[in-house]
Amino acid sequence: MLRKFKLVISYDGTHYSGWQVQPNAISIQELIEKAISIIVRHPLRVVASGRTDAGVHARGQVAHFSTETDLDEHRFLVSVNGLLPPDIRVKEICQVSEKFHSQYSVETKTYHYHLCLEKFQNPFSRLYTLHMREKLDLGLLDQAAQLFIGTHDFTSFANLDLSKVNLNAVRTIKRIDLCEESGGIRLEFEGNGFLYKMVRNIVGVLLDAARGKKNTEDILTIFEMRDRKLCGRAVPPQGLFLDHVDFPASSFEMSSSE
Repeated sequence: MLRKFKLVISYDGTHYSGWQVQPNAISIQELIEKAISIIVRHPLRVVASGRTDAGVHARGQVAHFSTETDLDEHRFLVSVNGLLPPDIRVKEICQVSEKFHSQYSVETKTYHYHLCLEKFQNPFSRLYTLHMREKLDLGLLDQAAQLFIGTHDFTSFANLDLSKVNLNAVRTIKRIDLCEESGGIRLEFEGNGFLYKMVRNIVGVLLDAARGKKNTEDILTIFEMRDRKLCGRAVPPQGLFLDHVDFPASSFEMSSSE
C-alpha cells in the first residue's frame, strides 16, 4: 500500500543551487531524493513547501514523499542522515494522510532575515547575516514594514514572469516583526505564501526606508505601479532562513481507509 510521509528538514544553503533539482548544479532536493531512494530501493520525488533559492537556508523546511516500502521512522532518520552531507539534516518524519500536500496544504510560512548592525561582523556569522555598514533608523524601518501587512498585489516586490497567463501575485502578510538578537536584528515575515524573491526584495525596500532613501509615498507608488524595476535590488540570500511552515490540523487527519 502506498503511504505518504512528511519530513521536516534543516539545511545550510551556502554551497547549493537552492532546493530545486537543476542541471549542472547540486541541489538540496537532488541529494535528499538520492538518499531516500537508496533506503526505499526505488526512485521517488520529494516535494517541498517551497523552493528556496541558492544560498538561502532552512531551519524547518517541510516536504513529503510516498512509498510502498515499510519504514521504521527512527531507523529511517539514522539512515537518511548518514547518507546526507552534514549541512543537510532530516529532523523529523511521520506518516500523514494521503490528502496532505507540503505545498498546497500550507496555512502560513515564516521567514527570518538576519541583519548584523555591529561595526565589525562576527566572522562566524558572515554566511548567515547581512552586514549593514550604514546606520539604520529602525523606527523608519518598522513604519515602512507596516505598509506590507495585509492582503496586497506584490507584483512589484517579486521576480515574476509577467507573460504567464492568470498570474496571481496577491498574497497576505500577517506580520513583519523586528526582533533584537546578538549583533543585530532579525526581520520575521509570516504570511500565507511568498513569491519568488519576495522577502529579499521587500527587505531591500525596508533598508532603503531605514536609510531615508524611500518614504511612505514612494512605497505606495511601487505597489500601485506593479513594476519590479521600481523596487530596487534584492538583498543577498545568506541572511534569509525559512524558519517554519504551519499547516491546519485537518490536513494531517487520517481517514479510516488509510
